[in-house]
Amino acid sequence: MFELDPHPLDWFTVDDSAISVALVFPMQGAAGIFGPTCELCARLAAEEVNHAGGVLGKELRLLPVDGGAEPGEIADRVQTLVDLGVVQGVTGWHISSVRQALAPRIAHRVPYVYTALYEGGEHTTGVFLTSETPDDQLRPAIRLLAREHRVRRWFVVGNDYVWPRRTARAARAYTRESGGGICGQDYLPLGTHEFDGVLRRIEQTDADAVLMLLVGSDAVRFNRAFAAAGLDQRCLRLSTLMDENMLMASGPTATVDLYSTAGFFTSLANQDTLDFHGQYAGRYGIEAPAPGSLGESCYEGVLLLAALIARARTLDVTAIGATAESVSYEGPRGLLRLRGGHVKQRIYLAQADGVDFDVLTQLDLDPARS
Repeated sequence: MFELDPHPLDWFTVDDSAISVALVFPMQGAAGIFGPTCELCARLAAEEVNHAGGVLGKELRLLPVDGGAEPGEIADRVQTLVDLGVVQGVTGWHISSVRQALAPRIAHRVPYVYTALYEGGEHTTGVFLTSETPDDQLRPAIRLLAREHRVRRWFVVGNDYVWPRRTARAARAYTRESGGGICGQDYLPLGTHEFDGVLRRIEQTDADAVLMLLVGSDAVRFNRAFAAAGLDQRCLRLSTLMDENMLMASGPTATVDLYSTAGFFTSLANQDTLDFHGQYAGRYGIEAPAPGSLGESCYEGVLLLAALIARARTLDVTAIGATAESVSYEGPRGLLRLRGGHVKQRIYLAQADGVDFDVLTQLDLDPARS
C-alpha cells in the first residue's frame, strides 16, 4: 500500500544541508483527481536523484504546495518560501493561470520547471518547460483525424481560462489547414457540473468531433454526460489533457471514440516506460494510482530541475539559463534536451479502450512529411 507524507518539511525551516524544491501540484479542485500521482511520480524521481548522489552534493527534498488553490494565493505562498530561503527551486503540474501568477514573482530568482501541457509562448527567464504545446501536440492530431476519419466540423468545449482559449485559437488555424473549421465553442467555469446547454449546442451544429479542453473532474463529468446524451455515437472526442485516472473515473461506457494526444501513456511499451513502470510499482505497489501523462510529467520536472542545476554547478538562475541548451536527461519519455527553454519530445495519438489507452501512432510533427 502506498503512503503519502503531506508535510515532509516544516514550511519555514531553512536547511543548508539540502536543496529544497517547492512541488506545486493540485490537491483540490478539478485537477485534484490526478494530484496524488503527481506527488508520487515526483517523489520517485527525487529518490532516484538522491540515490545517485543528490544535487551539488546535497539531498534533494520536495515541499508540497497546493496548486489547486486560487492563483494569487499560490503565488503568495511560493514567493514567501523563496523570500525566506526555504526553497531553492520550483516545479510541478498546475494550470496556466497559476504559472502566469507565479512566474513573474520567482522565475528570475530560482529555477522554475513547469511540467503541465500548456498553450505555448512562455519565454520568461528562469522558466523551463517539459510538456506539450498545441503546435506539436494538437496540430498533427487534427491533421491525422481529418485524413483518417474525415473530421471537418469541430466544436470546442473548454474551461474558461487562458489555456483552453489560446489553444482553441490555435485549433482554428489547424482545422482550416485540414480543410475544416470550428463550428462552435463554449467555455465553462472550473468545477462545472451541468452540461445540458453545451450538449444541445454540439448536437445543433452537427459537429463531427469535439475538442475537449477541460481539466480533470470537469472532463470526467463531461464524458459521462456526453455518453448519456448519445453523442458518442455520432461524433468523436479529442482531448489534449486526458490520462488513465480520468478514464477510470469516466467509466468504460463513457469513453467510446475518445482520443488523446500526449508525450506519454501508461500503455506505451518501450524500454524507457517499462523501466519506469517497474520502479513505480516496486515503490508504491499495485494499489497506487496509474502514473499517467499528467502525473508522470512531475517525474520529468524533477529530473530536469536536477539536471539543470548539476550542469550549471550552481543555483544561480542566470548561470542555469546560460547552460540550459546543453542539458539533457533520460526518463520515461526517452533522452530529452531543451530547445528555447522547452523540452522536445515524441508525441503520440491514442484511443480509449474502456479505461485504458491504445496507442495508435507516433505523430508526425512536420507537415511536409504528412
